[in-house]
Amino acid sequence: MLELKNLTITTHKDRCLLKNFSFVLNKNDKIAIIGEEGNGKSTLLQAIVSLNLVKDYVNVEGHINKNNAQCGYLAQSLSPIWNECDFFEFLVKENPIDELELEQYNDYPELTRCLAEVDLNVTFLQDSKLVKTCSGGEKVKLQLAKLLYKKPDFLLLDEPTNDLDLKTLIWLEEFIKNQPMPILFISHDETLLENCANGIIHLEQLKRKTESSWTVEHIGYRAYCEKRSYHVERTNRIASKEKAEYNQQLERYRKLYQRVDHELNSVSRQNPHGGQLLKKKMKSVKALGSRLENKELTSKVEPEEAIDLFFEPISLNANKVILDIHLDTLEMKNKVLCKDLDLYVKGNEHIVIIGQNGTGKTTLIKKILEILKMRTDVKVGYCPQYYGELLPMDKTPIEFLLTDLEYTMKSKIQTYLGSLKFTPDEMEHPLHNLSYGQRCKVLLVYLVIHQFDVLILDEPTRNMSALSTPVIRKIFSEFKGCIISVSHDRKFIDEVCDTVYEIKDYHLTKLD
Repeated sequence: MLELKNLTITTHKDRCLLKNFSFVLNKNDKIAIIGEEGNGKSTLLQAIVSLNLVKDYVNVEGHINKNNAQCGYLAQSLSPIWNECDFFEFLVKENPIDELELEQYNDYPELTRCLAEVDLNVTFLQDSKLVKTCSGGEKVKLQLAKLLYKKPDFLLLDEPTNDLDLKTLIWLEEFIKNQPMPILFISHDETLLENCANGIIHLEQLKRKTESSWTVEHIGYRAYCEKRSYHVERTNRIASKEKAEYNQQLERYRKLYQRVDHELNSVSRQNPHGGQLLKKKMKSVKALGSRLENKELTSKVEPEEAIDLFFEPISLNANKVILDIHLDTLEMKNKVLCKDLDLYVKGNEHIVIIGQNGTGKTTLIKKILEILKMRTDVKVGYCPQYYGELLPMDKTPIEFLLTDLEYTMKSKIQTYLGSLKFTPDEMEHPLHNLSYGQRCKVLLVYLVIHQFDVLILDEPTRNMSALSTPVIRKIFSEFKGCIISVSHDRKFIDEVCDTVYEIKDYHLTKLD
């Protein structure tokens, strides 16, 4: 159906994203593309759709053969040019400025079927609901309905889980699993990967992003992670053993060289025969040294997602009241989101607030931030859902992280960024040139170096790769201060948070 053969993708700055990549998408395949941010996952999907989508920043060599199959592509975000279109216009038009044709109204029954298949209310067609009024989940479903309307042979989904609440995430899992057509998709959501993928494409950038690598396995995500972990551990054990043996051989060689060299310097001129024998021996010793010098050893594997970062211990009294608020109403733009809201948080509690999109989670967490910022007895750090709220996009990571800090901290900041696999060049790039995942990592360093007592986190793992998030979760779970968060990441909720609150039906409720 879809065949990629010897595909090589190189940026216009000569960075190789993919080299000699070959892959076939078969019937019943649900293949997940994983890898760190900036490794070319989205670029690969776009190249499959059309080379015109990527020609401005990469060169593509090799063969992409769709075998006349129709491809349905869900981009990472919906273009705002569709905002003023209603559902019907969005579904049937190729471009917002196109005029509606009379015969397109004959497709109403088919459009109704497509909306039902993605669990959208068909009355939206009659109500002339505009695209701009949709929640994040509704936009994803609407785009999927448009793809189904075109009757594709396979789907390409680029981060369909972005901006989805828990309910819609669970729905999307069922949609992917139950689709009869093959699907190639990118996702950072580990639970979705575990539940949906029956094959993995892993794109990596190794050796400080100077070497590209790819792996294809027709196994589930969890099985792939376990197999990869075993391979890394086994390779590193072999590498350590070889290195130890090599060091022993090198030490024996040095001692032998020194002894023979000493004997050569000490041999008497009256013993030319002995001198000749020692010269031959030295020749053999040097040959041994040459063999040792050229000996190839197994290299240790440093997984791209490996992170050496942790929060410094802080002293926060377990009984200290962090938050004790009552709000008669929580509002945004004169719209009531929540009523009779009470929230009490103390000490080093880790709490998370969940709920469907539009229920007021982010509004609440910003209100909490506003209240805590007025306190002088606790230091509060904030990681927003949209990074531009905090990050000055024209500055470099180092410039931003040095704000309000001594210049002597620069070396430590560089070490932290290096542990997150930033190259020296990327540390000096303006933030607007970095991927969303890299911006998220810059904010993680910001939270670590300032040694805050309380962390306010709005979707802290949303742009992290699936392979990195287990490490990120561990870092947050070991934080000794207080965490007040919003998240749809099911593993973050389970592993980091002690207490779960849900906003539902205009009320905040503590869940058991």
